[in-house]
Amino acid sequence: MTAPVINLEATRLEAAAPGRRLLRGLAQDRTARIGLVLVVVFAGAALLAPVLATRDPDVIDLVHKFGAPSRRHLLGTDHLGRDEWARILYGARLSLGTAVVASLAIAAVGITVGVLAGYLGGWVDGVISRIVEVLLSFPGFLLALAVTGILGPGLRNLLMVMVFVSWAGYARLVRGLIVAERSKPYVESARATGVSDLRIVSRHLLPNIMSPVIVLTTLDMGAVLLGLAGLSFLGLGVQAPTSEWGAMLSEAKTYIGDAPQLMLYPGGSIFLMVLAFNLLGDGLRDTLDPRTALGSAKSRSRRRRPAPSCAKRTI
Repeated sequence: MTAPVINLEATRLEAAAPGRRLLRGLAQDRTARIGLVLVVVFAGAALLAPVLATRDPDVIDLVHKFGAPSRRHLLGTDHLGRDEWARILYGARLSLGTAVVASLAIAAVGITVGVLAGYLGGWVDGVISRIVEVLLSFPGFLLALAVTGILGPGLRNLLMVMVFVSWAGYARLVRGLIVAERSKPYVESARATGVSDLRIVSRHLLPNIMSPVIVLTTLDMGAVLLGLAGLSFLGLGVQAPTSEWGAMLSEAKTYIGDAPQLMLYPGGSIFLMVLAFNLLGDGLRDTLDPRTALGSAKSRSRRRRPAPSCAKRTI
């Protein structure tokens, strides 16, 4: 009796198939392509800010304040003579980096709490559910304002506030998904064979619920970016002279009559990034959710179907 031959190449291809399907689905979705291109362009500009920036973003030159765009200053200068191009690039590093870190931290806390509530059930689920309901009953931005006012301004406090006011939505989603999955036959079989709870959660439950969580995290990055910029605009986030889009908007509002472009550059950057995250999140949802993907495919086929001819048949 010969041992079965395992095709390692086929195994690797099968393991890589979900990733290829995801990339293929994003490539076929026009809006997702636009969002992905915008995210890549802004992320690349943020990473290459020291190379692309022609000037130091914090150098003050009052002689050339409110300067027009030129070869020396691509986007002109602000009210202190600082180079706007350099400040937008370095602001992208801080704004996008903070939004990504905050979104990942929010997702991590929400997933952990949601798994505990959904898998353990009982009084743990009851306590966590009541806390989630209390947090979700408050408007998120107003709650962030209140907590930031208590903790004080600063980047670290800003991250803590965003995590505190945003994790409840993730916990509620994950809790519902875990409750739906934990009673399925594959979980019962794993539990009957003596598999530990930690392994059941990490190897069986989490992989099966991550698609909606990934979509929510991507869509939520735009909201997190807006929240961070809003708090910085109100003076409760990143403080001057640090280059950050919300703080730049706050500084530029005084000069909106004389130099409106100072608000246009950071405001336009925030708008494009929020749009990019929303478009990319929609594309991920259509790709990862078969029901949504099927509906999108049907709508596309209806749009492509030619209209019936209304010409009369001649006899």
